[in-house]
Amino acid sequence: MLGRTHNMIAFAGLLTANVYYPQTNLGLATIMTALVANTAGGLLPDLDQATNRLWGMLPFGRSVGKIFNELFLSHRGLTHSLLGIFLVDKIVYWLLPIIFNGTFINFQIVSISLMIGYISHLCADGVTEEGLPLLYPLKYKFGLPPTKSWRIKTGEWFESLVVTPGVIAYIVLTIITDWKAFTGVF
Repeated sequence: MLGRTHNMIAFAGLLTANVYYPQTNLGLATIMTALVANTAGGLLPDLDQATNRLWGMLPFGRSVGKIFNELFLSHRGLTHSLLGIFLVDKIVYWLLPIIFNGTFINFQIVSISLMIGYISHLCADGVTEEGLPLLYPLKYKFGLPPTKSWRIKTGEWFESLVVTPGVIAYIVLTIITDWKAFTGVF
């Protein structure tokens, strides 16, 4: 899937989580940080590509991205696996208290938001032709449906004309129908 599709699916996942597990009395700093973390999480599995939009946001990011590209050897490796989910979760849990002040930011909400984005990325990539190496370092790739030719081709017409409008419709309908789940956030 394309980066914009991953971002929309990550946001849809975050909205869904808030509908089923509503949060109350979150500070504005936590809400804004959680939204940024969710967006970053939606792109994070593709750090193994030098063209990832996250690299472009960092000073010398494109150069660092090229180095990471060489380290990971291929796209959809470690970062698209169950081991990758585990490692990112542990790194984020360790890193958040170093980066942010716990007085203003609820680390648990931010961490969960990032991981929702990360896991939504993998779910979306799981329905593409390429599949996912969930059991990395084993090379076998999983995908739904099991027949590879029935899966979505990244960046092709189905993603643009069906998936993207479908996700947008889901986001709008979720906000409209479950508005009360979002009003208690502040």
